[in-house]
Amino acid sequence: MHRFYIPPIHWNPDRLQLDEGEIHHAADVLRIQPGERIVVFNGRGAEITAEVEAISRREIALRRLHEGRTAPLACRITLGQAIPKGKNMDLIVQKATELGAAGIIPLRSERTVVQCSEGDAARKQAKWQGVAIEAAKQCGQNWLPEVAAPVTPRAFFEEKPSFDLMLIASLQPDALHPRHVLAEAEALLGRKPASVLILIGPEGDFTPAEIALAKSHGCRPITLGPIVLRTETAALYTLSILSYELLSVG
Repeated sequence: MHRFYIPPIHWNPDRLQLDEGEIHHAADVLRIQPGERIVVFNGRGAEITAEVEAISRREIALRRLHEGRTAPLACRITLGQAIPKGKNMDLIVQKATELGAAGIIPLRSERTVVQCSEGDAARKQAKWQGVAIEAAKQCGQNWLPEVAAPVTPRAFFEEKPSFDLMLIASLQPDALHPRHVLAEAEALLGRKPASVLILIGPEGDFTPAEIALAKSHGCRPITLGPIVLRTETAALYTLSILSYELLSVG
């Protein structure tokens, strides 16, 4: 069944209403007809299977059939990603959603090629949030990651973020294997981390000052192996490891 997103602020199980963009997609792109069933979700775990009773360009009347709820994932994984050039950030947001990321923080590091004004930042944030919504619709993810506004690493750490474990992908010789750092964290906490931050640098890596800043706030440097990875590959590689280690059942 096709899936459609309703923001939490507009979520009303007794009167399900799609926004203009979703109505256009359903009516004009998918050509959905009365009698068909669809799934709507709010990105916070709630999901409803509904039947289309009537459809027009302005409104789709839905009848609720079944309501369910998906439990949050075992660990909230937040990706702090230095913004790459081109459309690679779209790819990273898409795949991060599919891999179960709970949050995505676009970072304007010193070596980030893409810089943006306040207005551009808001537009990019909205665009990337839209990419996350589409990815969640496709992969059946009922928990939507929040994409933050682009921020510098210093400004991010000034907000004093709190995580069970904070990591930074590093090419430095003191970087440890992720499994080793995860095992240390589990031994210290007495359980697997429930919230993890992973920072991924731009092409050319974070500057020494940015790495020192991250370490001073408790980030543990981890290695991604002997091959130097492109930033988008590093993000997906690291999220795959964390997803396997912290989100897998069994």
